[in-house]
Amino acid sequence: MSASGNSQVQDLLVIGGGVNGCGIARDAAGRGLSVTLAEKGDLASATSSASTKLIHGGLRYLEYREFRLVREALIEREVLLRAAPHIVWPLRFVLPHHAGLRPWPLLRLGLFLYDHLGGRRILPPTRALDLRRDPAGEPLKPEYRRGFEYSDCWVEDARLVVLNARDAADRGATVLTRTRCTAARREAGLWRATLRDEASGTVREVAARALVNAAGPWVAEVLGGVAGQNGPARVRLVKGSHIVTRRLFAHDRSYIFQNADGRICFAIPYEDDFTLIGTTDEEFAGDPASAAISEGETGYLCRAVGDYLRRPVTRDDVVWSYAGVRPLYDDGASRAQEATRDYVLTLDAREGEAPLLSVFGGKITTYRRLAEAALARLGPHLPGLRGPWTAGAALPGGDFPWDGAPALAAQLRARFPFLPPVLARRLVRHYGTRAAAMLGDARGIADLGRDFGAGLTAREVDWQVREEWAREPADILWRRSKLGLRIDAAGQAALAGYLAGASARRAAE
Repeated sequence: MSASGNSQVQDLLVIGGGVNGCGIARDAAGRGLSVTLAEKGDLASATSSASTKLIHGGLRYLEYREFRLVREALIEREVLLRAAPHIVWPLRFVLPHHAGLRPWPLLRLGLFLYDHLGGRRILPPTRALDLRRDPAGEPLKPEYRRGFEYSDCWVEDARLVVLNARDAADRGATVLTRTRCTAARREAGLWRATLRDEASGTVREVAARALVNAAGPWVAEVLGGVAGQNGPARVRLVKGSHIVTRRLFAHDRSYIFQNADGRICFAIPYEDDFTLIGTTDEEFAGDPASAAISEGETGYLCRAVGDYLRRPVTRDDVVWSYAGVRPLYDDGASRAQEATRDYVLTLDAREGEAPLLSVFGGKITTYRRLAEAALARLGPHLPGLRGPWTAGAALPGGDFPWDGAPALAAQLRARFPFLPPVLARRLVRHYGTRAAAMLGDARGIADLGRDFGAGLTAREVDWQVREEWAREPADILWRRSKLGLRIDAAGQAALAGYLAGASARRAAE
């Protein structure tokens, strides 16, 4: 394989810095390939930071008989829980039952399959609940008397993307954010691509033996407008929107509600003091970067949860919202919520020409398996490619037991006794075993520099700029953390000024 670096021919050029692109770059770099990844915005700045934040099998996909997808996703829950216990942790979900749902025995059978299809070993099994006695029944209307409780996992989705990019870079990959691929053409058995830095306008040329189009909702645009491929791109854009409200219930379990229109809705404890509600499924047309929640979607989500809770949920409860566009493979399903969430990889590898692999669809849960499948498809065109390795490898900061975050937070406070418990817990949840490296030689809270609010200090900001490609306030406040929910306008303005100064210093170097 060729050496890393853009001065030589790269083995792989990946377009797209979402979870699939970063997952493929990480896997490829760990197999000894030289890799360049180009992302036109920030890492996870589109679909990958607009998920419901779940690592789950997809209970409802059993209804559509997507057994392979569900089994693969269920297996991946525990793989990812072990690989990244700082950003992935178990959640219990409560499914209230009522007369409008499928019969109780049928639901029990579905949950039995869900428990056993993926070889669950860590997560606890399903159990029946008497909602008249269990604390999970307290927020619900009195007609909901019984239900089920089952396991899935939570993930800090944008941090998952950043950690995959970090691991790829640590293994030799070149990760270029805010860098647009403006053109790619086949020439003499290689791809020759033009990359433009969106901030400076600087243009560079990269040659690669293979090209991966992991541009998410822009996959068709890259196929036609960048790579010049004229074939049909079977992509179906579906918008999913979420709202975040003030905390709606006191316990730490989540709800899965089944609505009259056949859709489901989650209500999940979020960032300690809030509740995350989602998602919608609407066909989308236009620029995915413009996706935003509509008034109709906000009302729908409030009603969907309010149908189950004693206390109505209104627009006044909403403190934040977000929307993203999922690039699903168009399988001809009549309704958006029925379109497959499985991934589809298409390979254009005509004799004597450099291969082009395009990624359609997929779930954040199965990104690692998607990456393995992508490398398997490209393997015949990349002689000497080593075998899969990511199944047992921790992501950066995740080298501790799956249930070890509380102990790690205690160790962090023992080493840095000036840390408030809440801050120590958050730093472990963001950085895992790398939290100590981020804090460095600090001997007191003042050594961490300016506090922009909610415990976000200059030292942490500098780490995210240096190690995690953060450049703008939104990168830090809404992707690498959700501290935008807590930091006031003055703190956010101070952060913007600080980052602008850092950018000026980099430009002068």
